[in-house]
Amino acid sequence: MFSLNLPAFDAKIVVRDGKRSIFDVIRRRYVALTPEEWVRQHFVHFLMAHKSYPQALMANEVQVQLNGTKKRCDTVLYRRDLTARMIIEYKAPEVEITQKVFDQITRYNMVLKVDYLIVSNGIRHYCCRMDYERNGYTFLQDIPDYTSL
Repeated sequence: MFSLNLPAFDAKIVVRDGKRSIFDVIRRRYVALTPEEWVRQHFVHFLMAHKSYPQALMANEVQVQLNGTKKRCDTVLYRRDLTARMIIEYKAPEVEITQKVFDQITRYNMVLKVDYLIVSNGIRHYCCRMDYERNGYTFLQDIPDYTSL
């Protein structure tokens, strides 16, 4: 797979029926190993191992209803009261992070109204903190540690 701008981790990869799958520690099952999934698994492990995000408060492929259609957030971080705190959107490494990607995650946030949005293609990572009082957001220099959220 691709070399990413994220720390390596002990990925559990199997081949079934000629297709590669990777173990998702959040969903607790093997999932198809696509370039986007490679980014997701690296990013989730990075958050847990290097930023102290609790595995129990993260969920992958979270369904939301948006304008009568079902959409899926790649990863959602929850508070202890199970309200959404952060949405993370992943793209494959060859996919450029554009305004269209930010528009996508912003649409999800119309439903969840989180404090933080992150977009990553495994090479470049963008994190912003929402400011609902000023109807805007601020880009952060780094992904915050869980304790500083």
